[in-house]
Amino acid sequence: MLLIHSLLRRFIDLVGSLCSLLLILMIINVFYDVLMRYMFNDVSIALQELEWHLFAAMFMFGIGYTLKEDGHVRVDLFYDNFAKKKQLLINMFGTIVFALPITAIILYFSIDYAFEAYEMGEGSPDPGGLPHRWIIRSVIPASSVFLLLCIFYVVLDNLKSLLELKTEGAES
Repeated sequence: MLLIHSLLRRFIDLVGSLCSLLLILMIINVFYDVLMRYMFNDVSIALQELEWHLFAAMFMFGIGYTLKEDGHVRVDLFYDNFAKKKQLLINMFGTIVFALPITAIILYFSIDYAFEAYEMGEGSPDPGGLPHRWIIRSVIPASSVFLLLCIFYVVLDNLKSLLELKTEGAES
């Protein structure tokens, strides 16, 4: 269990770092696009589309990384006052009952969504836009698989923490 936990943590952190790289690339792209548009009156539809492609990929993969880091917004009105064991159980319950089913549903429907774009060779409807719309559409199922791994990691991490609490309680 510890080996799987460690490998998943490293992989999720790697993807989180790639999300940071996507953010940097998006900032450079936006800077270049704005500079070209306002300084040289040169507009690139492809660069504008690339902005939202980079943002979408960063956002979709960032969801799982944020889940792993416990960085999602929640209402802590009661949660903060609960014992650590109860917090861990709530995290596991919420992850399994809410995050897991919606992620599985998104994965199920997004596979055909991306495959259809690939089959028909879908590209941008705008002249000068990016071809191969299937690439950005495939981010949805890929990030859903990544989120499933993150959900598994969070459940494993909470289970590990529960076992550590039980061990500490037995030693006391």
